[in-house]
Amino acid sequence: MLAVWIALGVLVVLLLWVVLAYNALVRLRNEAEQGWANIEVQLKRRADLIPNLVETVKGYAAHERETFDQVTRARVALQQAQTPGEASAANAQAQQGVNRLIAVAEAYPELRASENFLELQEELTDTEDKIAAARRYYNATVLHFNTKVQSFPTLLVARPAGFGERELFELDDAAAAQPVQVSLK
Repeated sequence: MLAVWIALGVLVVLLLWVVLAYNALVRLRNEAEQGWANIEVQLKRRADLIPNLVETVKGYAAHERETFDQVTRARVALQQAQTPGEASAANAQAQQGVNRLIAVAEAYPELRASENFLELQEELTDTEDKIAAARRYYNATVLHFNTKVQSFPTLLVARPAGFGERELFELDDAAAAQPVQVSLK
């Protein structure tokens, strides 16, 4: 009879652990999804700023067609990105395009003095900061989630319950080497 109670106690403790492990994985998965949603919001915000920036610069530098086309293609890629990997590549492309656009604007003092252009630059800087913060949060959450999914004994619950590793939102090496240069002078 004592053996039955011990076996029952072990079974209850094991079942309780499975429930707690499962709930922890669900919480981390949801936090990662929320983190990704935050990144998507900021990437959309950047994509929405790009046409205004292009139009403002176009008024002063109409002959920079190639730069405008590159920025427009980058914006489309940013809007169509579905996974962290695609978003990372599109983010790098958009960042390079915006950097080129800002460089073009530097050649036009009257454009740099334009209130609209200055506001757009400020919004862009703010958006870049928010993307970086959302990326740090998302990657920290995904790292914690992936560690849980890969660690014993939690992996005994994760794999059968369908919890798989998530992709980090990493910067392209070229983008990481060249931060956004925005001059508010």
